[in-house]
Amino acid sequence: MYIANELRKTNIAEYLLYMWQIEDTIRAFGCSLPRIRREYISRFDYSEEQKDEEADWFGNLVRMMNEEGCRDGGHLQINRVTLQLLTELHAQLLASPKFPFYNTAYYKVLPFIVELRSRGANREEGEIETCLNLLYGVMMLRLQKKEVTPNTEHAVREISTFIGMLADYYKKNKEEDIFQDASSL
Repeated sequence: MYIANELRKTNIAEYLLYMWQIEDTIRAFGCSLPRIRREYISRFDYSEEQKDEEADWFGNLVRMMNEEGCRDGGHLQINRVTLQLLTELHAQLLASPKFPFYNTAYYKVLPFIVELRSRGANREEGEIETCLNLLYGVMMLRLQKKEVTPNTEHAVREISTFIGMLADYYKKNKEEDIFQDASSL
């Protein structure tokens, strides 16, 4: 909860990847709050009050996963909405002439996106989800200490830069309307 709250404020893409990891963590513990509390939360250097707050947060996520039918896979609605907001911002940035650097970054990663989508099982996912799935998959490989090929490393670097730019625009747009035309002021 504490990490998620901070990431939500500072980097929405990292927040989303973290929340996907939390979903998988919950699944790894069989969606059992007692197990999550005993085997996961207890390992953190938190006060008892913080551990209780963290357990409440996980309890709410477990409940939502059960209610939304994503115990075995998929993402919570709150995470799908966040992904949708990023996807909508991506479309707005591409459509606006005010963001040529974003357009350049997008066209730089587009070949990677096309290749990933052609290989993927879910060809219906959007471009931003494809990028995030790559980043999440490589993060999981690294956690498992598995090898990542040089070509994949290159794609990850480029896509990380692109997604980082999108996250920066998301944060900036939350603070001020980046699409507001200065000439209309």
